[in-house]
Amino acid sequence: MVPLEQARALALDSIDIGRAVQTPLAAAHGRFLAEPLRAPRSLPNFDNSAMDGYALRSSDTRGGNRDRPARLRLVETIYAGALPSRPIRQGEVCRIFTGAPVPDGADCVVRQEAARQEGEQVLVFVEASAGANIRRKGEEVAEGDLILPAGQMLNAYTIGLFASLGVQSVSAWPAPTVAILTLGDELVPAGKPARPHQVFDCNGPLLSALCGEIGASVTASEHAPDEEGPLIDAVQRLAPQADVLITSGGASAGDKDLIKRTLRALGAAIALDGVAMKPGKPAGVAILHGGPVVILPGNPGAAAVAFDQLARPMLFKRQGVVETRQSVRAKLGAAQHKQAGLTYLLSARLQRGERAPPTAIVRPQGAGQLLQNVDADGWITLPRGQADFSEGEEVWMELFAGATFAAVAAGPGHGHQSGDSP
Repeated sequence: MVPLEQARALALDSIDIGRAVQTPLAAAHGRFLAEPLRAPRSLPNFDNSAMDGYALRSSDTRGGNRDRPARLRLVETIYAGALPSRPIRQGEVCRIFTGAPVPDGADCVVRQEAARQEGEQVLVFVEASAGANIRRKGEEVAEGDLILPAGQMLNAYTIGLFASLGVQSVSAWPAPTVAILTLGDELVPAGKPARPHQVFDCNGPLLSALCGEIGASVTASEHAPDEEGPLIDAVQRLAPQADVLITSGGASAGDKDLIKRTLRALGAAIALDGVAMKPGKPAGVAILHGGPVVILPGNPGAAAVAFDQLARPMLFKRQGVVETRQSVRAKLGAAQHKQAGLTYLLSARLQRGERAPPTAIVRPQGAGQLLQNVDADGWITLPRGQADFSEGEEVWMELFAGATFAAVAAGPGHGHQSGDSP
């Protein structure tokens, strides 16, 4: 078994960054930007009114108030999408609507509630300030500005921003494809009757959902019994269908734990065989005909941790990015005992109070359980080299929410930051 940080580096070495493709904006949501994007035009691209009102020269309103309003001559009405017919001169005013271009000569917009139209005159009841209520060209983005760096996840707001700049497509990394194979004679798919000694297969749906949460596309999900022939057939069929094959079950050293020996029989090189962590110790990575196979334990709680620590950073690397999760110091809500030679990853809730640091509440959990992960805020890390942790002792907690991403180059040592050290 190798330490967790080394295991992650080996896993990341087994996968390459995908090839960026020009992606239509409508299909780019959730993808990662492969190249920096600069503004092809300014935003706004012209000075325009921030509200409905009147465009004028601020100097024409000097001293104006409710008792002695400025009286200006109305010369034009300008709607959004139209152009002013001429500049504003001294003593003149234009009716203007939100988003309409401000005419030359005008240096402010007075809100409509502060003025009143009387025939061809407009009475202005305030002393206006130069620049008031005008959205200046380039005040949000100037032409040529760097909008987003490579590695930025494209969400609804970035897509809306790109559209407002006239961008139709972006260079982005495509969704990595994944095939999932669950193993075990005891497993029964949901919807079919299960005998008392059988269990429903939750790992297939669990792993599919975990892949979907990070932008990967599951091309196939199958189950195979603990028999060499069907297992060989399933691996040979599924591996060519995806960038990554993920297996779950049969990863230990028992009589019916066949996945690693089957992969070896098929010519795979086992790059990682066992990780010094709990849960998820039997996890591994193999290279089959140039493609990575992530080997996860069959216990769902262990499969979830091993996926998070190995498969997750691999699938992000395929998308050209490294994930960095926020880590905080937290006090243990209860004492913990562990094997000194292993890194433990325990799901916990973060209980914040008036005093810092917050408290990590570790719920009862085990390798075969998933309930502890429901509504968890993150993993607490109990590092190698220590067996006992007292109540109130400070540990690192890696939070699930608020992760950031950056472009990553190919090579060892790139992965999300968690495990033995924050």
